[in-house]
Amino acid sequence: MKNNFTKQSKFALHNIRIAIIIFSIFIAGRGFAQNTTALGTAKVWGTINGIAIEGVVQGPSAQVSDLQVACVFEYTEGDIFNSPPALPPALNGLVHLDQDMKGLITEIRKSGKFLGHANETLLITPPKGTIGGKHLLLIGLGDRNKFSPELMTGVGSVAMREALKLGVSNLAFASDLKDAGIDSPTALVAGNVVKGIFEAYRAQLWLKEKKMAIIKPISKVILLAGPAFFTTAGEGIQEAISAIKN
Repeated sequence: MKNNFTKQSKFALHNIRIAIIIFSIFIAGRGFAQNTTALGTAKVWGTINGIAIEGVVQGPSAQVSDLQVACVFEYTEGDIFNSPPALPPALNGLVHLDQDMKGLITEIRKSGKFLGHANETLLITPPKGTIGGKHLLLIGLGDRNKFSPELMTGVGSVAMREALKLGVSNLAFASDLKDAGIDSPTALVAGNVVKGIFEAYRAQLWLKEKKMAIIKPISKVILLAGPAFFTTAGEGIQEAISAIKN
């Protein structure tokens, strides 16, 4: 009788623990949903030099653009897939991009053909219908253990310079830091990207005035964010816009 009672008690305690875990997940899930923005949401945060700066809740694979920019760190085995620290596959834009490119992103990084050093670039022209972007530009972020938000200013400049070389009308930018499992300050990163983009663009406008550059104007910069980070990214973007205009 004593052994049966002990087994029943342990079984009941086990069920209680499971119920608590399920309830906690349910509550956390409700909280997460309340703080997220719907996929496909788009908002123009402001305009600088005739360029609309639009935020979109979308992944780099699905976003329609002339040029899609994606950022990656130096390769470590399974880095974009191992969750945590990487985001789960369902929320991971880099995973979706790699899958839609038939594993090319992982292959090219793993093989050493693209090392991902800070500000290193690789331009890819995917077959039509592969992803939403007509061109895909990979920009390296270097060693993930040495990442600093200040790096993103230079990365933003690189993205704009490459866009101007291609003569595209618009570009979409995905920092992919959260996807890669980096606990980065979202607002600061987004703001730094905007600052870098317009540092590069204004430098080319200056050269154009001196008749030392020919550039095709860009009409829109699209900054991609995940559902949980759209609002925070927007705050950083708006702060950067205000700083650039002043």
